[in-house]
Amino acid sequence: MKRARVIGGIVALLAVIGGGAWWWLHRAPAAAGWQGWIEADFVFVAADEAGRLEQLSVSEGRRVAAGDALFAMEHALQDADLQAAQAQLAEAKARLARIEAATQRPEEIAVLRASEARARAALDLSEAEYERSKALVAQGVATRARLEQAESARDRDRAALAEVQRQIQVAGLSGREEDIEAARRTVAMAQARVESAQTRLKQRTVAAPVAGIVHEVFYRPGEIVPAGRPVVSLLPPANVKLRFFVPQAKLPGLAPGQSVRITCDGCPPNLTARISFVASQAEFTPPVIYSRDERAKLVFRVEARPDQPEALRVGQPIAVFVVP
Repeated sequence: MKRARVIGGIVALLAVIGGGAWWWLHRAPAAAGWQGWIEADFVFVAADEAGRLEQLSVSEGRRVAAGDALFAMEHALQDADLQAAQAQLAEAKARLARIEAATQRPEEIAVLRASEARARAALDLSEAEYERSKALVAQGVATRARLEQAESARDRDRAALAEVQRQIQVAGLSGREEDIEAARRTVAMAQARVESAQTRLKQRTVAAPVAGIVHEVFYRPGEIVPAGRPVVSLLPPANVKLRFFVPQAKLPGLAPGQSVRITCDGCPPNLTARISFVASQAEFTPPVIYSRDERAKLVFRVEARPDQPEALRVGQPIAVFVVP
């Protein structure tokens, strides 16, 4: 009788254990949320030209505002280019000033024309006197000395007329409008070269294009930075995003603009985000989050923008829940 009681107790105990095991295996899973992590779209800041990094004004983790200086590149070559361009501009301006100063005013040219008329009249008289003296000498009426005197007066008046005509020609050529316009174009091109050199020199000091946190520094002062290679990367708060994966059965309940709740280890409570993207094609569960049971399942990628981006860190694992 006693033995039967013991056997009955063992059977009852086994029944309780079996029922508990069945309940454990078939219980509804606790809400664990959709797994994901924090990502960001970084802003990589580089110099326009290669060179040696001369000064680094920030450190990793520092918050900067748009326009704050980040770093400066060596600028000896750019300084020399600017000085050469400024010298060329000064020379072009001086040449233009000389051409404009040489331009004769209309009234000055009129005076020269009047002088030309007087010189021509004097030459006509002296030539007539020379011809008369030549005829008289041939007739034996005048002396040879008179002819030589008339010839000398003619040559003098001829030279005077030629000088006035040369002055008129120079006055007309030195101030030609096309010469002035060409000199002005030269000045404009020299001015453009100066402005270009100033821009290149200014670009050697690089400022933050947006506000954010300095996420990473890639070069240190003294190192050579190739063209196009970033020196620092910035993380604007608006560029932080969540990436998580949702089974197809849960997808109809999600849409852009919908609010979700975030939990993560060490994070403050009540973190929220708004869905910004829902993938249109399924993919296999990413290796970084799948378990042995989940690796063969198809999921949809969803992205959301956090309402409290400063509380999250890039690469941080998260769990996402739909806000009721």
